[in-house]
Amino acid sequence: MAQNRSGEDFVKPIRQLAVGLVVLCLLAVFLLWRIDSPRAERFRAQFVDWVVPNMDWALVPVTETVDLVRRFQSYAALQKQNRQLRDELKQMKAWKEAALQLEQENAKLLDLNKVRLDPALTVVTGQVLADSGSPFRQSVLLNVGAARDGIQDGWAVTDGLGLVGRISGVGERSSRVLLLPDSASRVPVTIQPSGQRAMLSGDNSSLPVLDFIESPEEVRPGDRVVSSGDGGVFPAGLLSGIVVLGRDGRLRLRLTADYERLEFLRVLRTRSAEEIYPPEGLIGPVLPEPAASLEQTDEAADG
Repeated sequence: MAQNRSGEDFVKPIRQLAVGLVVLCLLAVFLLWRIDSPRAERFRAQFVDWVVPNMDWALVPVTETVDLVRRFQSYAALQKQNRQLRDELKQMKAWKEAALQLEQENAKLLDLNKVRLDPALTVVTGQVLADSGSPFRQSVLLNVGAARDGIQDGWAVTDGLGLVGRISGVGERSSRVLLLPDSASRVPVTIQPSGQRAMLSGDNSSLPVLDFIESPEEVRPGDRVVSSGDGGVFPAGLLSGIVVLGRDGRLRLRLTADYERLEFLRVLRTRSAEEIYPPEGLIGPVLPEPAASLEQTDEAADG
C-alpha cells in the first residue's frame, strides 16, 4: 500500500507539470499568432514550413477515412447500377423470347404462303390450340369452326410443307384435324413420276403405309407422293411425302409436313362436286333411227 501511494505521489506532480507545459505552449502559440509584426509573421511562416510537412503522418488516417467513405459511396452506386442493369437484362430476355416466338410464327406463316395451291381453292388459316395425340389417336384442335369460318368435315389441312390431314369433327369455334399417321386415316394418292395409284393408310407410326399399289415394281424409294383427288375428298396435287422402304419391307411414306411443330395450319375450302339433277340430264336427246333400219322394219311388218 505504501509503495502504491509513493508511486501515485510521484506521477501526480509530473502530470500536473506536463499539463502546465502544454497550456503554456498553447498560450504562447496563441499569443504568437495574435502578434502583428513582420518578425512574428516570418517566424510563423518558418514554423508552418517546418511543422506541416512533418505532419503528413497525422493526416494519413483522415485521408484514408475520406477515401474509404468515397469508395463505399462508389460501391453503393455500382451496386444500385448493377441492380438496374439486372432488371433491364431480365426485361431484355423477356423481349428476346417474345421476339423469337414472333419470328418463328412469322417464318411459319411465310412458309404457308409459299405453298402453291389451285387458284380455285380458298383457305382458312388457324392456330393449333391443343395436341391430343396419343399412341391410339393422332389429332389436333384448331381455333376455326363452322360458325365463323364455315369449316366442314372432310376438308384437307396443310402446313407450310405439305398435307397434314383432314377435318374430322367441327364445332362452332373449333375443329379437329385427323392427322395422316392416324390409324383411321385413308387418303388416295398418286406416286410420281410413275403415276401409280395407291392408298395411304395410317398405322399410328411416323411412316404411314402405301397400300394397294397398282404396280409396286415401278415404284422406287425417293418418289414423290401427292394426293390423287379420287373420291372427291382431297384436292389433287397436294404434296404428301417421299416413298421410303420400311424395316418390314413395305413401301411407306416419309411425310413432308413437320408434325413436331404444328402451330399454324391451313384448311382448304374444297368445293363439293356439282350434282346433276335429275339424273336424266346425263342422257342426251333421242336420235332418229337410220332410214335402212326403217325399211327393214316395214318389210318385216309386210311379211
